[in-house]
Amino acid sequence: MAYDPKTGKGLGDLYSAEHRCTKRREWKGLKDTLYDYGCWLRLLGMLGCKLGPVLPQFFRGLKRYRWLVSYITTPAFLDRHTIGLRGYELRYTHQQFYAVLQNSAGMIRDLLERDENLNPNSKKAAELRSKTVIFDEMMPIQIMNGFPTLKGIPIQMAPIFVVGEVDQQANIYYIDAIEHYGLASDVCPLPAAEAGCCVVDDYPKVGAAYVSSSMPCDGSVASTMYSNRYFKLPNYQITPPQRFNEPEVQEYAVKNLWGCVEFIEKQFNVKFDWDAFFEGVKRYNKESDYMIEKWDVNCTDYPQICGAALALHREYEMQIASSLDPKMCKYDAKVNKLMKKGYAHSVETDDKPRYRAIVWSCPAHYYSNFTYWAQNCWGIKTLVDMECMLAYHHYDEHDKKKVLVDMARGYERMTMRSHSNGGYVNALDECWKMCEKFNANIVFMYNHVSCKNFAGLQGLFEEQARERGIHLIWIEHDLMDPRTVSRKAMRDRVNRYMTTVFRAEPLDPTLVDYDDDLTW
Repeated sequence: MAYDPKTGKGLGDLYSAEHRCTKRREWKGLKDTLYDYGCWLRLLGMLGCKLGPVLPQFFRGLKRYRWLVSYITTPAFLDRHTIGLRGYELRYTHQQFYAVLQNSAGMIRDLLERDENLNPNSKKAAELRSKTVIFDEMMPIQIMNGFPTLKGIPIQMAPIFVVGEVDQQANIYYIDAIEHYGLASDVCPLPAAEAGCCVVDDYPKVGAAYVSSSMPCDGSVASTMYSNRYFKLPNYQITPPQRFNEPEVQEYAVKNLWGCVEFIEKQFNVKFDWDAFFEGVKRYNKESDYMIEKWDVNCTDYPQICGAALALHREYEMQIASSLDPKMCKYDAKVNKLMKKGYAHSVETDDKPRYRAIVWSCPAHYYSNFTYWAQNCWGIKTLVDMECMLAYHHYDEHDKKKVLVDMARGYERMTMRSHSNGGYVNALDECWKMCEKFNANIVFMYNHVSCKNFAGLQGLFEEQARERGIHLIWIEHDLMDPRTVSRKAMRDRVNRYMTTVFRAEPLDPTLVDYDDDLTW
């Protein structure tokens, strides 16, 4: 699809109000279209290889689990995150997402081959379950690096968290189920959907012990209590301190974390393997180094890996893969090498972004490609996302006492927690520091209508943004429920700001107003 100065790339014309997918694939020019299509075929091949061994369970699972059906739309998920991208940026995005999707496919395979609901009489499945620890989705499984003979699985990730990004309709059924059960409708949709999945009995039964958490808010605490009664497994709760900036709390944090190690040792009659754990620590440090280098490049005039490719990859790498998958480092190295070539090309061509922005607060899961829409429509490049700024400090690679403190600090700085806990200095002051560091004068301030953590700071954000000359664009959403605030309503907030405050003209007018309420 060639660029037209009057209509842009015409990307909005790809959508139809009557269809769940785009009308057709985008033409990106011969070279980029061939690359795009090759990556699409590679994705299908990878999914076939990962899920082929559990194909009978997969088909039984399609009848048993509503959430599993949504994963059939994975190619469309990748497509909407690459629409409008060309050259190096297209390649970054494909590589970043492929790393995530190959690990996700492995997680779904692990669920299917262990599930008692799908394998009621299988001795192999029973043996696998006996060596599996399930975790709350808000609790990283980094600790499992020290238990190489066991498997750690974040149990709500596939049925709720990840699938909500793949298919915007996926969580609605579970939210309605728990509200019909009696839950108030103003509760955060994430813990609501988790509890709703329990109500309709849609979780696989795959483990022999359950590690729960208190993260990141009171809604998650309630959901954890509900899930604990549902799974009926031996349970240990990791409860990282809220005021984690204070050094006095670290003694408790380490004690609490080591209690989980002792719980797993007792339940499975195994010993914590320090050598294996330190190998995982080395992978984590490498992954953090690659992430910091991406940020450093994005602080320059020629940012490279931006938007969802940056945010979702880091969130997944830290929270779900948790340094247990060596392939994540392999793809990091590949992207890093490509990024340096892309940076040199941008310098040579003086390819600077039209506008520079950061994303702050909790993003909408049902619109994970929002930043790419902003880039394609208005030329706003998102340089960093609050949810990718998770634990990135180095862990000690030799000292057992120091590394436990480091890991405790890492658990305190997880998804939806690193900036929404610990006091306003993490949420408010850190925002302005990032604007200065990344030379950004636009903040996409997500306003999660069912979340109370950031709501109390709204007046301070607006006042301090005016003092600094920063454009603060408030974008309402309801995290997992697109019915409360639609994708179109989110876009309208930016459209109004850009036309009335910046007096800007869109790069692609067809993206200003289109209907994608039905699309995955």
